[in-house]
Amino acid sequence: MSTHSVTTTSLPPGRGTVNDVALLARSIPLFPVDRTLALDELAAVRRATVPRVGWAALFLKAYALVAREMPLLRSWIVYRPHARLATSGDSVATLAINRADSGHDRLFFARLARPDETALAALQASIDRHVTAPVEEVFRRQLELEMVPGALRRTILRWHMNSASRKRPGRIGTFSLSTLAGFRAGNHFHPTLCTTSLCYAPVEADGRCRVTIIADHRVLDGATVARALERLEQVLRGTITTELTRQSSRPAAAPAAAA
Repeated sequence: MSTHSVTTTSLPPGRGTVNDVALLARSIPLFPVDRTLALDELAAVRRATVPRVGWAALFLKAYALVAREMPLLRSWIVYRPHARLATSGDSVATLAINRADSGHDRLFFARLARPDETALAALQASIDRHVTAPVEEVFRRQLELEMVPGALRRTILRWHMNSASRKRPGRIGTFSLSTLAGFRAGNHFHPTLCTTSLCYAPVEADGRCRVTIIADHRVLDGATVARALERLEQVLRGTITTELTRQSSRPAAAPAAAA
């Protein structure tokens, strides 16, 4: 019988927290609902906008606007002392961001408060900062959590998941967004600790885009999620397109004079 060489190494940096999220998400009865959105007009306006606003910013703001109208999208279930719903007064988006670190792809989670109240340009600037700034600066809390022993780290995350504390939205988020569209790929089901998580495929040449909402069945049924997707399309084609059109029509800032 032949034998094979096997080596073992430590987990790459950051895998501990990501693994914890994946394990804890198994306790949530998640299910996906898809809809193909017609975003041709928005795509055309986006191409003409300088500076360019990414699709993530557009979806984050649009979904937060939908969540403003649908409180269940800002809610989560808690069980102590008895089963009930906790609802945040506003949205906090958790955005999954891939960063290269020491030769490894590393997943970080940015928390973006009140995207529905944030101008698209400012929201894009915040995303850019989380993509480019030193990780020690923008992901300090996640790095601190990574230093905690695994069992205690999972206990902390589990407590935040099931807490009605005012800190819960800032620690977990009220919804999340994860996409591989920038890699010309789609991820239609991923683990999340939020009641809903959004993902979208690459926007096609004709403006069609497959969008998925992953939802916690303890809080939401499929019909509600389908209506949220329908409303998301309306907001993207209406409010978001209008704001982006106004941004693209503003004159570009004049370059600073040389000293």
